[in-house]
Amino acid sequence: MRRLVVISNRVAVPDATGKAAAGGLAVALHEAFQAYQGLWFGWSGKVSAHPAAQPKIIDKGQVQYAVMDLTSRDRQEYYNGFANRALWPIMHYRIGLSEFSRADYAGYLRVNRSFASALAHLIQPDDLVWVHDYHLIPLASELRAVGISNPIGYFHHIPWPAPEVFGALPGSTELLRVIPDYDLLGVQTERDADNLRRSLVQELGAIHRRADLLDVGSRRIRIKSAPIGIDVNGFQQAAQRSGSSRLLKQTIAGLGSRQLIIGVDRLDYSKGIPERMEAFERFLVSHPDQRGRVTYLQIAPTSRSEVPEYATLSRDVNETLGRINGSLGEPGWVPIHYVTSTYSRGVLAGLYRLARVGLVTPMRDGMNLVAKEYVAAQDPQDPGVLILSKFAGAAEELTDALIVNPNDKVEVAEAIQHALHMSQEERVARWQVMSKVLWNSDVSRWAAAFIKDLAAN
Repeated sequence: MRRLVVISNRVAVPDATGKAAAGGLAVALHEAFQAYQGLWFGWSGKVSAHPAAQPKIIDKGQVQYAVMDLTSRDRQEYYNGFANRALWPIMHYRIGLSEFSRADYAGYLRVNRSFASALAHLIQPDDLVWVHDYHLIPLASELRAVGISNPIGYFHHIPWPAPEVFGALPGSTELLRVIPDYDLLGVQTERDADNLRRSLVQELGAIHRRADLLDVGSRRIRIKSAPIGIDVNGFQQAAQRSGSSRLLKQTIAGLGSRQLIIGVDRLDYSKGIPERMEAFERFLVSHPDQRGRVTYLQIAPTSRSEVPEYATLSRDVNETLGRINGSLGEPGWVPIHYVTSTYSRGVLAGLYRLARVGLVTPMRDGMNLVAKEYVAAQDPQDPGVLILSKFAGAAEELTDALIVNPNDKVEVAEAIQHALHMSQEERVARWQVMSKVLWNSDVSRWAAAFIKDLAAN
């Protein structure tokens, strides 16, 4: 059986019971490894005093997990520095927040080189190699440098910006030069694919052979949109089983007759959480009869708290929250409930099913699987309404959502009003169309299609 070698920044090693993490990538790769023996390689998440020469191998039967510790310097330069303070903001069109450092860039390249060196001894001649996300853009180039000639694919989970935005990043041309060392590169949307192709044409003189195939020097690369899906069946079952959850029972009791609006995001400036709160404030100001009749629950687990921009964002969110609840709240009713805890997939599925409105309004997002999870969790007979940012990749597929510009608080406020008063007939019709989309592009099909295309190379 041909092996699949996956490389990602973090590795979801199953726990002692064999249970794997429930995140999107973990679910996707679990499906992929059903058809292939495999190796999953990446950072252990741990920091050690000295660089690791060899990865630690954890054998779980059909899949081996290979993890490497980073030094504190590696973590600062590769992960906190270049990946999350330079690349992440640029990829999300936030040029003003991008902090470039030559030392961080050198650390980013150094860690990719050390990963390639460790991997070279683990890759077998017939392996398919699949690299994931922006932390590892140079990895194929580093693998080619140590003699790896296997088919290598890459999937970019976040947006790929327009050439004039990506070009604002120092070192962007060097990063583009390593792209053609991949055989197949997948992105979330056709817009992302077009942006990357245009960058290669403009900066490197790439030549189109057909719509998705480019020659760049002596290399040929295929760049295609391959929107990632979710485990639709698993999420539907989790939502149906959620009724026994203590937290869900408490939420239902606390709501009483009020309608629930829900937002679930990692705390990140790309998600537009303060702007979303202000749009909800605009809704309550414009429709005072709705005060006390709706509750907005925003779940936003904290992330990257050591990066200064995230600490600033946390303060901004809390100030916005306090101002709105202070000015519009009433005895016995708080407009916005804000929670930074992390909840299990089952609890989230139950909360999605309970909510009349799913408010998914990022300023920019590669896909946004919360939008798909919200749709999957709904009761087919009485579904809620998805309000979705036009700048989320999911908006290209879930066109029967209420599509909004997250920068326009009035537009989002009116979409909330529309969603809350939408007829059951319209809600069911919209949900049925979106549910069909989810089933046609669920995560197992996504993984299988990408690997099949990579194997064809």
